[in-house]
Amino acid sequence: MIKVRKVLTAVEDTYHEGGPIADKPLRQGSVVAVIHNPYAGQYVEDILPMMEALKPLGLEMARTLVRAMDVAPSVIEGYGKGAIVGADGELEHGALWHAPGGYAMRELLGNAKAIVPSAKKVGGPGTRIDIPVTHINASYVRSHFTSIEVGVTDAPRADELAFILVMTTGPRIHARVGGLKASEIKGEDGLR
Repeated sequence: MIKVRKVLTAVEDTYHEGGPIADKPLRQGSVVAVIHNPYAGQYVEDILPMMEALKPLGLEMARTLVRAMDVAPSVIEGYGKGAIVGADGELEHGALWHAPGGYAMRELLGNAKAIVPSAKKVGGPGTRIDIPVTHINASYVRSHFTSIEVGVTDAPRADELAFILVMTTGPRIHARVGGLKASEIKGEDGLR
């Protein structure tokens, strides 16, 4: 059921945003798997079998991203996920990525507690999407609120899905807008 056409991985290091150079750059990464959408062009009531079939892909993508970022899983502090659905699909096909993408990262990162934020949309080749990012253990840590823009020049085609995972190694460079700090996380409920 899962037929991958291509995988795109990107890693970016940010040293400053116009202020002082950080002691350690913020590393952000994304991985996109472009796959065939078996439900394209038709309405299928029971699409849940694909959610189960996507689990190995989610884990493989999470591992690929951590390797590309060249850090230990324990260094990852932020994450997010998303999907771009080709024009012959429906938004619900992108929603199939919620469990396989989110749980893969949570498992790889040591059972992170916070919900994995998500975005999805329908679009054609070259469509870009902003994937929201939050802290892996507490969604209310303001310093880690950001997004990573992702897209693939020739995807998704009308009968494809582009599934996306993103990760970061820390807060925004020069984060200084207050709120709950990562050092203050209680880790009880994934929120604070």
